[in-house]
Amino acid sequence: MIKRKKIFNMAFKHSITGLIFVTPWILGFIIFFLYPLYQSIVFSFSKVTITAKGRNVSFSGLRNFKYFFSKDPYFIERLLEFFKGIILEVPLILVFSLTLALLLNQKIKLKGLFRTLFFLPIIVVSGPVMNMLLNEGSSTIPLIEQYGIFNIINNNFPGFLVEPITTLFNQLILILWYSGVPILIFFAGLQKIDIALYEASSIDGASSWISFWKIVMPAIKGMILINAIYIIVFLATSEINEVIIWIRESMLDASNRGFGIASAAAWIYSISIALLLLISYFMFGREPKDKVKHAQITRKRGY
Repeated sequence: MIKRKKIFNMAFKHSITGLIFVTPWILGFIIFFLYPLYQSIVFSFSKVTITAKGRNVSFSGLRNFKYFFSKDPYFIERLLEFFKGIILEVPLILVFSLTLALLLNQKIKLKGLFRTLFFLPIIVVSGPVMNMLLNEGSSTIPLIEQYGIFNIINNNFPGFLVEPITTLFNQLILILWYSGVPILIFFAGLQKIDIALYEASSIDGASSWISFWKIVMPAIKGMILINAIYIIVFLATSEINEVIIWIRESMLDASNRGFGIASAAAWIYSISIALLLLISYFMFGREPKDKVKHAQITRKRGY
């Protein structure tokens, strides 16, 4: 009983500590985002017109949401293209980041320099810089086109995958630059793995491949979830994202679309991203059933 009370007190202290750390974010959300969030909900169900006297808001029901399916399907097309791209980009960035983190975790000189080099593009490259790179063609690797990679893709892949994959290669440099933060997160997770585990597995005759799946992957599973969420949010809020560009242009186009249509599009987009994050949680964040059962049995026995 005393042991359970100590565990409860420790958990309570940890909860209070976590709450203190997130309090600035909570206050910032309440002060700066709560009212605009409510306002966007109102706009999404209203017809918003700009007059000489100011903004006129009149309730229109689901009219703004029906607009995308009846009058202008371009937004839905851009949204589907974004999801096709993100399904390809997220695994690529995760694998690339983990590979580099594993290499940096080896006994090599100038580890700090390499970590800085991989993280530097995150600091330097902003939205306008990315747009300039895309416009100048600096985000592509010319050798890919010279060796006929695009022709191979066009001839061997299904039609609905051709455009996302070619876009992936066209923006390959930018996608690699997105890996800066995930590399550091993976590297931090790898640093916490006890070297004795590698030594014990080597003594038992386990290969490097088996050690990777039995030691490394379980240890960094939480890091994979964090990186997946980071990458999805980063790509979803990027200034070169065509969905974001469409929403911003619609908001400023008061004659044809305006605040109502833009708000409805923003909410459709936000809910879609939330569902994608939920799928990521179920893929990377949930513990296997056998581990959950083992933990429940352990708690019941009071261990």
